[in-house]
Amino acid sequence: MTTAYIGQPIDRVDGLAKVTGEAKYAAEYHVPGLAYGWVVSSAAARGKIAAIDASEALNLPGVIHVFTHENTSGLAWFDRSYRDHSAPPGSPFRPLHDAEIHFSAQPIALVVAETLELARYASTLVRVEYERATHSTDLEAHLAEAYEPKERSGIKPPPKPRGRADEAFARAAVQVDAQYLAPVEHHNPMEMFATTVVRDEHGTLTVYDKTQGVQNVRNYLCNVFGFSTTELRVVSAFVGGGFGSGLRPQYQVFLAVLAARELKRSVRVCLTRQQMFSFGHRPTTRQRMALGASADGALEAVVHEAVAETSRFEDYSEEVVNWSGLLYRCDNVRLDHKVVQLDLCTPIDMRAPGAVWGLFALESAMDELAVKLGMDPIELRLKNYVEKDMNEDKPFSSKELRECYRQGAERFGWTSRDPRPGSMRRGSTRIGWGMAGGCWESTQQIASSRAVLTVDGKLTVSSATEDIGTGTYTIMTQIAAEALGLPMGDVTFKLGDSNLPEAPVQGGSFTASSVGSAVKAACDAVRKTLFGLARKVDDSPLAKAALDDVDFADGRIYLRGDPSRSVSVADAMRHGKVEAIDEEASAGPSSKQHQFSRYVHSAVFTEVEVDEDFGTVRVTRALSAVAGGRVLNPKTARSQVMGGVVWGIGSALVEASVIDHAFGRFINHNLADYHVPVNADIHDVEVIFVKERDEVVNPLGTKGLGEIGVVGVAAAVANAVFHATGKRVRELPITLDKLL
Repeated sequence: MTTAYIGQPIDRVDGLAKVTGEAKYAAEYHVPGLAYGWVVSSAAARGKIAAIDASEALNLPGVIHVFTHENTSGLAWFDRSYRDHSAPPGSPFRPLHDAEIHFSAQPIALVVAETLELARYASTLVRVEYERATHSTDLEAHLAEAYEPKERSGIKPPPKPRGRADEAFARAAVQVDAQYLAPVEHHNPMEMFATTVVRDEHGTLTVYDKTQGVQNVRNYLCNVFGFSTTELRVVSAFVGGGFGSGLRPQYQVFLAVLAARELKRSVRVCLTRQQMFSFGHRPTTRQRMALGASADGALEAVVHEAVAETSRFEDYSEEVVNWSGLLYRCDNVRLDHKVVQLDLCTPIDMRAPGAVWGLFALESAMDELAVKLGMDPIELRLKNYVEKDMNEDKPFSSKELRECYRQGAERFGWTSRDPRPGSMRRGSTRIGWGMAGGCWESTQQIASSRAVLTVDGKLTVSSATEDIGTGTYTIMTQIAAEALGLPMGDVTFKLGDSNLPEAPVQGGSFTASSVGSAVKAACDAVRKTLFGLARKVDDSPLAKAALDDVDFADGRIYLRGDPSRSVSVADAMRHGKVEAIDEEASAGPSSKQHQFSRYVHSAVFTEVEVDEDFGTVRVTRALSAVAGGRVLNPKTARSQVMGGVVWGIGSALVEASVIDHAFGRFINHNLADYHVPVNADIHDVEVIFVKERDEVVNPLGTKGLGEIGVVGVAAAVANAVFHATGKRVRELPITLDKLL
């Protein structure tokens, strides 16, 4: 007799707060005497500030101060040795440090005023003169300057070559050798970056920040400003989307805390949509993909080379090419990833970083190879299916990709596909079907959780993680409620507060694995203590039982197999004269995990309609079959994968940040010109979860699903476009001008 919540499609526990407006975001905390900051952005892409004059702004009644590099000094931040937790190697950007201009739209001043409107107007009165230097923002013009980063800060470098890939490719019977180009993309979450710093009468700061890691921001601010952790607290209870953009502290939090500290009052700083294009992004990446195969389709050579952009002050890199040595069986593989320094801000992780562009190239090339061989694309993938990670020579902890292919193809109706390009039509519209495979790593980080059960049967569980829209509040509540057999309504999960038990940033699809395991461990500790009390109740039917002999359900502890014999949670605690059971526990990766490679896998199928006259493309159907271990909540999981599929369609057809290289600036820096899919662009999207049991990946057996939804989608769409038109587009997005 157990209470089962894990695996059930339970509604979001935070849903009501969000739809009624009760949920507060970083810019929605109002306090008396709040001042407002407005960021002044650089009009130059490289050079120096020759002069900056804020006198006209300061003459306006109600303007409190204008912060610039000329009046900001003495911060620990000016020691370049400190990097935030998610920083790549190098020297992080330091706002208002000096007169140097590193990239267009760099923050160069902060105007603080009594009202937002006044701060915005006053910002237009700050006069700046520049000594402009020649800037470089074009990756294509600087490919010859590419280099291999010396450090990768937690990013796996490409594995060493195995076999003789170039020689094997040269003698292969069937060859594909192609270049694939992907643009810059920006995250564009609905909630823009904002920070509200509330200063109390003792000088203690509560920082309400839009972030994916409250403790990362806290540690950053303490290092920069010299605060102790008792003087500063970071809170982020609700986040309106992040997609990786909040993994690092963005510059508005620095500016807001700087102003609050110097002015000794509460301050809010919000960025505009245009300023959201002034920091991290998915880097533009050029790739060469060379596949060599025998006449029967067996891969004999894989060569994958990638060159991406980074800034001049940090060596950001991603795992773009590693997937090509992982997904298919091949004895001759050479992988290479280099970066080029440009006058842009450092890129930052963006949903499935590296895999989105890397799998676009690999899975497009696999489709090209299938066409040359006259093989079905699924047949080619199964021909080269591998049961172990050939990069690391380790078995997979679990891998049901073969079943993803089978179930996805069956549901999609793949056997009805006529393989001839341009052969399928609806009137004057060409129809194309395409598919691709995908994978993403499944990791577990160290995390802690606290669980407090009170005598009235209420359980409060906490951890300093985030919920960026993934359903963290809900799945953690499910895990805790099931562990102690309590109704969901009697369980509260707290997150988004730097004072709570330690948790990693929310990213990389490892939150469910990491924090979920810690929640389970803390609740199991409460469970053990509670059972000990239940055994000591007078004439307890559990006196001689072991913990494994009982079930927790409906606020009681039952003897398994005989539900008539039980002890209530309340009786056990009252008898033991315990008002509350308070346990804290940590969880992290086990030594056994290191013996296996741990990945989530997917198979993506798409149908496109291409207008014969205009070249416009619509994705009319998309299906993603995912093997993600134990699915904690099918409803929130489906939402995650579906969101990824929508983004993949956007990457394939519309998303691109366009740089005017004459000015070194992104020119479509708004949601009118930076296109993302809207309702009219998205039609049938179906998600299948393939059953998969994994007893290695973590105690819950779950694999993260935040990234896998987007992986492989762009390739599946591009392959469908080829099937419809016979034209292979290797540069994203696939706009009509490339098809006409």
